[in-house]
Amino acid sequence: MRIDDATIEAYRRDGAVALRGVFSSDWIRLLTDGVEENLASPGPYAKRYTPDGKPGLFFGDYCNWRRIGAYERFFRESPAAAVAARLMGSSKVNLFHEHVLVKEPGTLEPTPWHHDQPYYFVDGHQLVSLWIPLDPVPRRTCVEYVAGSHRWGKWYTPKRFVDSAEHANATGEEKVPDIDGNRSAYDLLAWDLEPGDCIAFHALTLHGAPGNPLNTRRRAFAARFTGDDARYVLRDGFMSPPPQPGAPEPGGPMDSDAFPVIWRA
Repeated sequence: MRIDDATIEAYRRDGAVALRGVFSSDWIRLLTDGVEENLASPGPYAKRYTPDGKPGLFFGDYCNWRRIGAYERFFRESPAAAVAARLMGSSKVNLFHEHVLVKEPGTLEPTPWHHDQPYYFVDGHQLVSLWIPLDPVPRRTCVEYVAGSHRWGKWYTPKRFVDSAEHANATGEEKVPDIDGNRSAYDLLAWDLEPGDCIAFHALTLHGAPGNPLNTRRRAFAARFTGDDARYVLRDGFMSPPPQPGAPEPGGPMDSDAFPVIWRA
């Protein structure tokens, strides 16, 4: 698809933008098959965030693209990497990882407000995620983004998804502000989405999501990418994902077996 200059401007200004009709039904079917395989056979980092005895299921997993063929094919053959390059303004794109997030019908657990980069072993500005819904998502259950928060110059302490508490040994300058308790103070972005659409967002854009009280599923595949200026770093304390085999030397570019270049201008 062609991403026009107005969309690029909105992404750089707001840190999050909805892209319509990016992925064909074939790509959505491929990802849906991959997510169902992932649910049936979770990876080593899989998490169940819904406590036993509570309704629904909030499931998360990541870094499975090497073992789930549908994921690797999507990364290497779909338009996703080219879209990421255009948004980042990068001459190359590295595959960072995928993150699968599933909220089954009746799930009450929210996704806490956070931004991603403090979790990561990556420095640099060119980090983008494409949040790709595999089911229709009404605005009321969509991820919300604080417009412009990627430009605040903040580095908030990562939170645990299981209970929204700060990670005790994480790197962060301060706690995430109480956005839900002061919603009128922020410009919050969210959209009605259909399969084929996606949300592109910067790794420093604050975001969170409500539970899924509806009787429909909310399955999403987040494809994460880095660009030219990204550098591999090892932080003190908590990192998510944890350091990966085949990673580059600290301080170097991401190009490596762990984070292959999958697109070049």
